[in-house]
Amino acid sequence: MNVRLQALNILMQVVKHNHSLDGAFDKSLQQQQTNNAALDAHTGLLKELCYGVMRWWPTLQAIEQSLLDKPLVAKHQDLSVLIWIGIYQLEYMRTADHAAVSETVACAQAIKKQWAKSLLNAVLRRFQRERGQLIPSLENNLVASTAHPSGLLATLQQAWPNDWRYIVEQNNARAPMSLRVNQRLISRTDYRARLEQAGIFADVVEHIDSALSLKNACPVETLPGFNDGLVSVQDAAAQLAATLLAPQSGQRVIDACAAPGGKTCHLLEQAPDIDLLAIDSKAWRLQRLEENLQRLSLSCHVQVADAIDLESWWDGQPVDRILLDAPCSGSGVIRRHPDIKWLRQEFDIEQLLTTQSELLRALWSTLKPGGVLLYATCSILAAENHQQITRFLAEVDDAEEFPIAVNWGCPMLHGRTILPGENGMDGFYYARLRKKR
Repeated sequence: MNVRLQALNILMQVVKHNHSLDGAFDKSLQQQQTNNAALDAHTGLLKELCYGVMRWWPTLQAIEQSLLDKPLVAKHQDLSVLIWIGIYQLEYMRTADHAAVSETVACAQAIKKQWAKSLLNAVLRRFQRERGQLIPSLENNLVASTAHPSGLLATLQQAWPNDWRYIVEQNNARAPMSLRVNQRLISRTDYRARLEQAGIFADVVEHIDSALSLKNACPVETLPGFNDGLVSVQDAAAQLAATLLAPQSGQRVIDACAAPGGKTCHLLEQAPDIDLLAIDSKAWRLQRLEENLQRLSLSCHVQVADAIDLESWWDGQPVDRILLDAPCSGSGVIRRHPDIKWLRQEFDIEQLLTTQSELLRALWSTLKPGGVLLYATCSILAAENHQQITRFLAEVDDAEEFPIAVNWGCPMLHGRTILPGENGMDGFYYARLRKKR
């Protein structure tokens, strides 16, 4: 199996069909494990190619355009992606130049474009010759030099005029592999020692007593006690949710938009005897949640439902705590999901804003007086975050902010925003609201 060809197939699902990279990658692996177990040995290279190309595609596209005498037509988009794959290996990987070129060129025959072998070879060889002059020339092209499409770049510049360069740099970095230690079963100190005994080294994450950040990512199967529920993979910023919501024993809790269940499980690890209902509109996503519950020996009510449609799931009994991890642009997790650069090039978030507002209002009606709702997004855009909360507080008489008094993140008009890279965390936003008695 030519791993470059496999990468091409996955990347075309993103650039041509607008599928998520995670979904296309996982589906491809499942299919190949059925047909060719030998692919396991290439998974690391495959992931590096797919996620690396998506991380740097604006740069790779600019290089491609400078190397071609005329642009490739739309029906040959697969050839453009092959050029990106080749350039990525030559510029960002340690692949031997001859292997990067020959293996990439060989893909043309597999996609029944034999004629394109000479084109691919000429373009990649030209890049080898001219890279010393070509790469510095990109500094004058902000899209190419930052590896961010113009729409996204403009959005970040407007949202964070003093920090956008830092954000761009973090978006292009590799996200660390972060762990959540199950403190019902083991302390963070003891688990860190278990890791070191296994030759795996990790740093503690400031402000979050359950979080560890691995110095080097590793397969979850190699984590001591993973299958026994001692630890889960979860970004440190996401681990703040359970502490901020702080459900108490016996309380009724709703986790809306709950899949894949990292925050659900953390809530139960902290307070296993709460009455928790986890809902999500996608059944296939809840399957992951149920797998996590089983691995961690936790239980809660799980229901496929649209949280906005109360009649389809709410029993009419008010609840004490609500976690609303709202659908969002994902602008805070680009480093972890670089396909966002492609899928949201213009960052049109109007529909997301409407959905967030409808979710807030629907769920608020299920909350007891004195109850707490924690609003969370993995976005760093004001419109999805503190502006959404400002509008809600102005329009809902019985809502008040329950301030988050901490020393992480940036204080906003309401709530706090974590920029990507702060203490190794993903970009995130939290606002805590309380229903007046």
